[in-house]
Amino acid sequence: MCSIMGYKGYSIADEAFKEHFDRTISRGPDMQRIKRYGDAVLGFERLAIMGLTEEGMQPFELNDNAIVCNGEIYGFRKIKKELEKEYSFKSDSDCEILLPLYEKYGTDMFAMLDAEYACIIYDMEKNDLIAARDPIGIRPLYYGYTDEGEIVFASEAKDLTGLAKTIQPFPPGHFYADGKFTEYRDMTEVESVVKDDIETVCRNIREKLIAGIEKRLDADAPLGFLLSGGLDSSLVCAVSAKLLKKPIRTFAIGMKTDAIDLKYAKEVADYIGSDHTEVIITRDDVIDSLEEVIHVLGTFDITTIRASMGMYLLCRAIHEQTDVRVLMTGEISDELFGYKYTDFAPDAESFQEESAKRVRELHMYDVLRADRCISANSIEARVPFGDLGFVKYVMSIDPEMKLNKYNKGKYLLRHAFEGDYLPEDILMREKAAFSDAVGHSLVDHLKEYAAQKYTDEEYEKLRMDYDHARPFTKESLLYRQIFEKYYPGQSEMIVDFWMPNKSWEGCNVDDPSARVLSNYGDSGK
Repeated sequence: MCSIMGYKGYSIADEAFKEHFDRTISRGPDMQRIKRYGDAVLGFERLAIMGLTEEGMQPFELNDNAIVCNGEIYGFRKIKKELEKEYSFKSDSDCEILLPLYEKYGTDMFAMLDAEYACIIYDMEKNDLIAARDPIGIRPLYYGYTDEGEIVFASEAKDLTGLAKTIQPFPPGHFYADGKFTEYRDMTEVESVVKDDIETVCRNIREKLIAGIEKRLDADAPLGFLLSGGLDSSLVCAVSAKLLKKPIRTFAIGMKTDAIDLKYAKEVADYIGSDHTEVIITRDDVIDSLEEVIHVLGTFDITTIRASMGMYLLCRAIHEQTDVRVLMTGEISDELFGYKYTDFAPDAESFQEESAKRVRELHMYDVLRADRCISANSIEARVPFGDLGFVKYVMSIDPEMKLNKYNKGKYLLRHAFEGDYLPEDILMREKAAFSDAVGHSLVDHLKEYAAQKYTDEEYEKLRMDYDHARPFTKESLLYRQIFEKYYPGQSEMIVDFWMPNKSWEGCNVDDPSARVLSNYGDSGK
């Protein structure tokens, strides 16, 4: 991961710019550079992943234009080879190709990229800033306006608190130019519905996911894998081990008293022959790190915070105990193939609408969680299920096929990898929420801790302080109060609490955990 920041104007002193930018130095601890271009300022904090020499340090400059980019540009070597007919490059960084592309194609280049990225460009001729974010929002970017109406961009909201009155996430799949936001790609838009037979569909799922994994294995820095023992992370690990043809490094976490995932993760690790590490945590570890995690995340959402406790502590251990700088993860599968609650979808159209909603909001929930937990520990996240070609294809599959008509959720993904990738019991293991599978006690401890904080009367009084996303449990009130301590008045960065679709029969629940659903069954056992 890296951190970027950009601003055009004079109301923010250079010292204040640096002071705020320093808040995300964990994203890019290798080197920091802040440079002024006329009345614009660009900042870059580097975590070196591709092109590890100092020549890969940003901002990159070309013909008086400049860019800072936090991203991975897949297939950049092929593009670079073509560009070398006209341009000279000084580094092996994938992001150095972006300014030549911008010079040739302008803002049309953003729709051409196969990438997860956020970037800010200074265009000297226009004397203006142009910014853009990948179509899913895997790489973070926020914006706000100073009291003088000047726009300022940054990788994380914490950089902007105190500079901008209102902070908003930069919309995924958009670019900002000429003072307005323009959508260049909508990943939920289906051009034509795929109506192939199930074997053809599953073969394409397998081939496209393998391709998405393979391109993300390209790194000049040490690579590791988060392994929960659930379907998604296990597939990423199994496919990667086959592609690399050598033992990979896998990491799992569990509560000391009732870890669920650890035994499944070890089964997968033994099966694929990985160099496997287990991290054990306690109640005190969870409670003691709660405020730090909420500060890192910049959210009040219950599901995101619960799931982040284990992920953050695991990534912290990896950072402290290893040289791993890149982590592969299994996010963005449920949004495409379904959650436990989408078993209750009344029809195919409703399933597709819910999937599209979840994909559009990913940048506020699971993608935010993965980015912050990993980047706060100076590691880069890579998310193969977020591969643009893969997402586009799965979103285009006839939703009738994605409904759970097989007595097994996410059946298409499971069937696609039947064979020798994983043990059968792992391939067909029921979905369990990550926070539950780290240990049911993790969530129980958080709820008990919150319950002790407030009397019923205090809870009812304090929750009324908030109009937007009003807390509805003592746990959600605790999270909101901690959030407001670090991000006062910025709750609208998150649209609402992540919850099942309450309009569906069987989903009108008062807790986001799948544990409260009637179809939870063998999940998390």
